[in-house]
Amino acid sequence: MSTEQLSTDDSDHALIQGCLRGSTQSFRVLYRRHQARVRSTLMSLCDPEVLDDLVQDVFFRVWKGLPKMEGRAKFTTWLYRITWNVAADYRRSAAQKRTRWQALIHQLPSQSTEPNWQHLHHQDLIKRGMGQLSFEHRSVIVLHDLQDLPQQEIAEMFEIPVGTVKSRLYHARAALRKFLQHEGISL
Repeated sequence: MSTEQLSTDDSDHALIQGCLRGSTQSFRVLYRRHQARVRSTLMSLCDPEVLDDLVQDVFFRVWKGLPKMEGRAKFTTWLYRITWNVAADYRRSAAQKRTRWQALIHQLPSQSTEPNWQHLHHQDLIKRGMGQLSFEHRSVIVLHDLQDLPQQEIAEMFEIPVGTVKSRLYHARAALRKFLQHEGISL
């Protein structure tokens, strides 16, 4: 199917048939036709900072699943089922990460019986600074700097590349340093 033959008037069924014959142009038209609704659905269910990745995941699953798509299912119904599954997977994963984070917080060493007021002040500042970091940045700084886990292990735990761990660690430390300097702590 050539580009001239494809138009926005083509039915989803015709585009799917083109995709099954290997036409990436047919898939581009399907993507353009449906990506705004997929994005809108995901936006209401998930965090905005992962939206682009989730939309890509939906359409990757669509591409891989087209050969197995049941003929009796309407494409949009099938597409939204995939969208819902991607959102559910994301939310489940995010909840597991939050649970891990909360468990790590409870494992942090407790304070000594004699309060050191300067130490308590610094702990409070660090806690406030950490509270301003994103979940991802807090996670890597706690795991690496407080729990002494290697970057490779953190990457495996969160199923992300080691380079992403390094980047998050760098940005988390920079943000925390900036916060502490703003609060009058010289580093």
